[in-house]
Amino acid sequence: MKSSIVALLLLISFSVSAQYDFSGYIDKNSDNNTVYLSLVEDYRKLSKVSLSQIIRKTEADSTGFFSFKGTNLPIKNRIYRLHTDSCSFDENEVNHLQTSCQDRKEILFIANNSDSITFPLNDIEEIFCTINTTNPATDALLQVELLKDEMRYDFAEFRSEANRKVNTKNWFRQLQDFGLKSNEPLVELYIYDFLSDKRNDTYPYYIKDLATNSYYESLQNRLQEQYPNAPFTQFYISEIATDNYSLTLNQTDVDFKWNRIIYFVLFASIILNLLLLLKLLKQKRNKKAISLSKLTKQEERILTLIHQDKTNKEIAAEIFVSLSTVKTHINNLYKKLDVQSREEIKALKH
Repeated sequence: MKSSIVALLLLISFSVSAQYDFSGYIDKNSDNNTVYLSLVEDYRKLSKVSLSQIIRKTEADSTGFFSFKGTNLPIKNRIYRLHTDSCSFDENEVNHLQTSCQDRKEILFIANNSDSITFPLNDIEEIFCTINTTNPATDALLQVELLKDEMRYDFAEFRSEANRKVNTKNWFRQLQDFGLKSNEPLVELYIYDFLSDKRNDTYPYYIKDLATNSYYESLQNRLQEQYPNAPFTQFYISEIATDNYSLTLNQTDVDFKWNRIIYFVLFASIILNLLLLLKLLKQKRNKKAISLSKLTKQEERILTLIHQDKTNKEIAAEIFVSLSTVKTHINNLYKKLDVQSREEIKALKH
């Protein structure tokens, strides 16, 4: 009985202590002291504030201090955003939040329902530049931002196609390896969103990488294992399936185009060979006509007798010449008709 009571007290104590505390400072001289806390479930909306993401707001005090506390967040890690701005707006807060604001200050971080995170001002009074957190995944997310800055510098240092190819391959591996070492699929999703963004120069390489790299499938497995029911997991699965299907269609289209090219080349080759054959036959007929026109009357008569299967002896008797004269005429026929035998002479139409 006592052990049950102790266990119950421990459970109650744990549930009470399992609450988040996100606090920090903003510019106390700002025209707007409202701070918003957002839950970002769609990793494709990491770069912009959406009204549907906001879960709480608070007002900073006269010193700029703000705080969010409670027990209403998911138990497992999620990506959150804090943001504030000094943009002017009317009483309709919805319109204000849906309008792009250049003076907006924000920070993305990873946390869960039991994390304590502070956002103090840095040495030059800038907000959201320094973080003290109990969650190592938040530090990993900040490190990704530093790596992305290094990547941009590498790309900008020397603009050439060779530099772009080398750096793209290198940074894909480096960022993916860092995500793996963080042991947090949300960090990997944050990296994936950047590398696979269609607006970035990295997108063409991502499509090629997807076709050969098993990393994307393994990330899917880690998301399903750690966040099986989360919206971002289902979205990632759908997106990868769509991209893989597009790859298959593109490959089929490429194969179809190559098949069409091959068939066209074969067809063109057949047509060209037929045209060449007709040309040769025409040349041969023309050559034969020219050759026949050069024959003497005696040679024409002998040609006719050869077609009648007459022997040399019979031909000599027919035209009243010697056998040797017939042989001389036949040799002349060979030369003029460009043939090598009596059978070839017979094959010629007279």
